Amino acid sequence: MTFLLYSVSNILLMTLQHVNGFSIPKVESSVREASRSSLIKMKVLPFTQVISDVDDTLKSSGGVKIGDIALGGIDRQYQRGEFYPGVFQFMFELSISSFELKGISAGESKSHGLAPPKVAVLTARAEEFKVALELKEDSNLAKAFRKTGEDHGVENWGLGPVLYGSVAEWIIQDRKGLRKFSNFERLMSQDPTGEIIEYVYVGDTGELDQEAGETMLREYPEVVKAVFLHVVSEDPDPIIPNTKLINGRPLVFFRTYVGAAVSACRLGFISESAMMRVVAAAEQSLDSVERTSDKWQDLYRDVTEAYTILDSN
Repeated sequence: MTFLLYSVSNILLMTLQHVNGFSIPKVESSVREASRSSLIKMKVLPFTQVISDVDDTLKSSGGVKIGDIALGGIDRQYQRGEFYPGVFQFMFELSISSFELKGISAGESKSHGLAPPKVAVLTARAEEFKVALELKEDSNLAKAFRKTGEDHGVENWGLGPVLYGSVAEWIIQDRKGLRKFSNFERLMSQDPTGEIIEYVYVGDTGELDQEAGETMLREYPEVVKAVFLHVVSEDPDPIIPNTKLINGRPLVFFRTYVGAAVSACRLGFISESAMMRVVAAAEQSLDSVERTSDKWQDLYRDVTEAYTILDSN
């Protein structure tokens, strides 16, 4: 029976390997080793795959427009192309959470035949302009993802499948949310049961990601664990809405990725140690920024919340 579980779990995992870069070990010659590997996999399933938008979620759009059409988003707090402090660490912590919360660290995962799922991307960028806008493995974005994994002993973690939008959504902006949701359904077809993968969607409040995220929670609460939305604005000090539940699943709004980590920790998605690693990464990213900057002020508020959690335990 145990060997059967091993076979089934490996067949399912192998179907996801190409899409997500899962690390699948060779079938052991010993049934005992096979059984042990199977039990470990069954213990940590389902994995958590992060799904992310790009502009104003991973990096700032700068609020650049052509006429009345935004080129990717509305955020003006950060310069166009700047990565948000702590974003890669936050997504890494979510990606390893399924086995870290079960006592297997990122560094130990390889020895157990495990690897965190790569980050899937749902973007409004037009596929017709893919030659100019494609997210490539040698891009600074892909390198930043990979480096975050490597810093924690995980090789080849980072960008996974990228599902693009079309010119139609650039012309008719209101269609962006629907396109992202339909692309999510395409992604979800890799494991519609949710037995192998559950999802966390991370987007922003600038390009109908909320519409896409709320639809995911309404239609697929059994596989979508949560939606996190980065609050961006053309104006300073935007209001951060309270977390709300849709079908019993949280829709979380945050200003910084430390704030996102605080909420994820309170919801039990990541550990306190993981939360503090996001704090450290975010603070390091802002090392060269004046402490009087509004970027630091936003971060200070959320760092204070992180230490409140630590002090309460």
